[in-house]
Amino acid sequence: MRLSGQPGNFGAYADWEAGKQLLRRAVELGVNFIDTAEAYGPGFNEEIIASALHPYPEDLVIATKGGINKPSPDNIQADGSPESLRKSVEASLKRLKRDRLDLYQLHRPDSKVLFAESIGALAQLKQEGKIRHLGISNVTLEQIEEARNIVEIASVQNRFSITERSNQNILDYCTQNNIAFIPYGSLDAHPLKRGAPLAKAEGILADIAQKKGEGLSPEFDSGACLHRFVWCTPRVKPNQIALAWLLHYAPNIILIPGTTTIAHLEENIAVNSIHLNTDEINLLDQIDKI
Repeated sequence: MRLSGQPGNFGAYADWEAGKQLLRRAVELGVNFIDTAEAYGPGFNEEIIASALHPYPEDLVIATKGGINKPSPDNIQADGSPESLRKSVEASLKRLKRDRLDLYQLHRPDSKVLFAESIGALAQLKQEGKIRHLGISNVTLEQIEEARNIVEIASVQNRFSITERSNQNILDYCTQNNIAFIPYGSLDAHPLKRGAPLAKAEGILADIAQKKGEGLSPEFDSGACLHRFVWCTPRVKPNQIALAWLLHYAPNIILIPGTTTIAHLEENIAVNSIHLNTDEINLLDQIDKI
């Protein structure tokens, strides 16, 4: 999951105590992967995670990112210099109260710095024991291959959703090479597929969601728990179908849908209990061709 709660991901979390409760509830429900970044806040997102969850459960993986400076909500500056990355890693270690970062991702390549220099700096930090696994984000296939020639890459985080598959080649490459793929914008629509195509895609999602909702057991409809995860409505929502499709689509996908409320968190977690049959998967696979 990804904790979201600041407009433009800038500033302290809107309701600090509610954010801590949300994180604790996520762990209670079995969430064991949390994605954050130095740029979220900046820094506040990492701080609230530590405030809520430290000392951390043994199985919890916290993935963070660096390489971006964000002095204001609309001012995002890539900085992949070795000096800046070292400073960012040290700051994330301090904010998260960790001796080593589980997964550290280069947030975005910096056009002012050779990509190999940025990756080399992170590889050095990994060798020093400050980073366990390295990931990269917002990258091309060529950049993934360049990075892998320098250091082992554990994950790639690029935009991908049921209606936005421009990074299909990246996902395919990651699947073939046992690299985790972390799709951000997992509920975003392709900018060129708005209007009638998007409406048709949304209709397909809504139809499948309705059928899934009609098939729920009476116990489920009465508000009881399903596999200890509480669904907040007896109906399945189209967004849940879109997320369920991602889980079916590739075995190396790790979902990080953002959330601001416990109710939304529980809806997202309930996606794990949605089974899509072969016909439904085939239909959803074709949505991006509409």
